[in-house]
Order: sequence, then C-alpha cells, then structure tokens
Amino acid sequence: MSTRSTSIRSRAWALALAVAVGGAVLGAAPAIAAPGSTEPGTVTETAPLPQDLWYPGTAHAQKLTYWTTGANGAPALSTGTVFVPAGQAPAGGWPVISWAHGTVGLGDDCAPSVVGPAARDRDFAYLGTWLSQGYAIVASDYAGLGTPGTMPYLDGRAEAHSVVDMVKAGRNAEPSLSTRWVTIGQSQGGGAAITTARYATEFGGPALDYRGAVGTGVPAYIENIVAVAGPGVPPIALPAGLTAYGLYILAGLNAAHPEVNIPSLLNDTGKQWLAKAESQCIEPFEESVRGLVLGSLFAKPLSTIPNVHGLLTDYMGVPESGYDKPFFIGQGLKDTDIIMPSTLLLGSTLARNGQPVTFKTYPTDHSGTMAASLVDTVPFVRALFDGTPPAPSFGS
Repeated sequence: MSTRSTSIRSRAWALALAVAVGGAVLGAAPAIAAPGSTEPGTVTETAPLPQDLWYPGTAHAQKLTYWTTGANGAPALSTGTVFVPAGQAPAGGWPVISWAHGTVGLGDDCAPSVVGPAARDRDFAYLGTWLSQGYAIVASDYAGLGTPGTMPYLDGRAEAHSVVDMVKAGRNAEPSLSTRWVTIGQSQGGGAAITTARYATEFGGPALDYRGAVGTGVPAYIENIVAVAGPGVPPIALPAGLTAYGLYILAGLNAAHPEVNIPSLLNDTGKQWLAKAESQCIEPFEESVRGLVLGSLFAKPLSTIPNVHGLLTDYMGVPESGYDKPFFIGQGLKDTDIIMPSTLLLGSTLARNGQPVTFKTYPTDHSGTMAASLVDTVPFVRALFDGTPPAPSFGS
C-alpha cells in the first residue's frame, strides 16, 4: 500500500470539495475516523475511482481503505470500492449488494480496486445488471489484497469479515446507502458469499439489516482434495487454473496459519512456486504453471500436519448449518473449475440440514453460470429486499 503523504483532514476536505463525478454530486464528506481507531468498517482513506473501473450504470464511485478483521482475529486493513447507480436514492437509501469477487491472484497489484476484475467483460456485464436494478454495490478486495500481508485465499471467515465490514465502510463513506443489504459472489467469491451468509448477522450486528445471499460456482469440499496432497499427489499435470488455485491455497494457508510451516513441506522447487503464487495475478500465473505437476513440489505430505483435515475444514470449508436468512446457490452443469458433484453434495447437505437454501443448476460452465442464473437471482434478490423471501427449494 502506498505511503500516505496527505493528512486525513486534507483528504476529507478534498472529497467534500469534489462537486461532481460523472455528473452526480458526491454529497457530504465521508465519516473518516480519528487516527488510531480500528473499529470494523472504519474508513481511513478515500480516493476517486478511475472511470475505466466503473461498472456500467455507475453514477459515481470511490475507493476506500477500511478496517476489518483478519485471519488471526486481529484488526486488518482492506481496500474496496463503492458504486452508486444513477438517479435519486429511494426512501431509506440505496439497497446494497456487497460483491465478493472471484480469484484474481494474491499480489497487491491484482486487487480489483487497482485493475478491475480478472474477467472484465463478464463481471462488468453482470454487475451492471445489478446497478440497473437500482442497487448500490460495495466490493471488498479482501484483507491482504492491496493491504499489508498476504490474502488468506479461501479463508471463509476472514472473507466474510471483509464482505460485511465493506458494507459498514460503504455506508460511512456514502450517506445515500441503506442499512439493507445482501451479498453476491462468484467462484472464490461464491464461497465467500455463502460463508458470509452464515456469519452476516453476527458480524454485522444491529447496525445492518442483512437479508440474504447469492453464490455461483461455490467451491465445495475442496478441503477434502487438498488434504491428500503430497509427493506424487496429484501425479499428473492438472488444468492450469486448478494448479494455480492449488498454489494459491497453499500460500493463503501459510499466511493464515504460519505455525504449520507450509514451506517445510515443499522441496526447493515448490518453495519457489509458493513465492510466485504470493505475488502473481491469475492470468499470467495460469500461463506460467501450465504443465506443472503439483505432486512434484512436495517433500512431505500435508497429512503430516496434525489434524490437517480439521484445520482445512475450519479454514476453507463452507458451513453446513447455522444460516438465518435465505440464500441461493447456482451451479453450472459443465463447470470444470468447481465440479458439479461437490456442489451438489453441499446443496443436498444444506437442504437435509433444514437450511434456507435455494439450489439450481444451469447447462453452462463456470463463468457462464453468472449470466445464466440472473433469470432466477434477480427476482430472488428483489424478494429478499421486499420482505417476501422465497421458500427454500432444491431442484434443477
């Protein structure tokens, strides 16, 4: 994160004096906290967001730095963005979507608030649809991505803190935002959104009015696969995306749990690839790992970590119970990033546990599920905000 040479007071004045961005008045200066406050959602810095990063339908946007809770339970900084639609806010303010982004990489220069989403055309079209429906969007980069430390990739609770506290930060910076909110996410963000659904009421407290969630391409039971990794496992080169994800998981786990000392389980080549995973964005990293065999990078199996499956489940497992508001999971039948059987097992387990889940499948791939699901998720989210949540359903 860049060194701050401008005082908090001068930044606040600069924002207050900005009369218009993209034809819309920003309004009152944000509630930037006094130095030293680490209360979740506290905004420490604001900046205009370059217009080439605005989603279609944005009237004005800004980038925030705010306090949240990291993987170790200690205060952590995150960055994120706020997008406000055109027009006059309805009574009570713009209803809020807290967007949870998919995999972009672990390097600070990969953060969506810096370069936009990795799948730009896909995400711009998708998020533009939500803005056109009259929702404001807040979007966390997640703690450690663009801020000190390494993002704990797929750490569900840490991501949930970032997603919830981004709503608080957005409301502190933009007074036209409502307390009513939902979370929506895809892929890594799909898992973040559904895990957030489990903890949103607890983490948000009485200051926010959480209504529900949508997750597409949700990583399910990935911990079962990761737990068996080691020398010769897997024995062949996987698709490049899966290899990149695997290395990101190892790097994230190492950041969240340094006590397990992931580098000690890797050979010299594995340590080199772990370092690359901590700094490279997804597209160039996928190209660089093409043909790489993950099993060739280990000196010892992950099973040498005491209770490794329990550790991984706590770190990245999607909760199977404890949800208090309706949520939606969409899965592509042709998805090869997050395979259908694992997500189907999650959906059926949630339904069997009496959780308020709506589960639907679509005849498309990982990315295609986002657009394909809109026919169902737009009315689902509208019903959440209208106070008429749909009954749970488990079907095609």
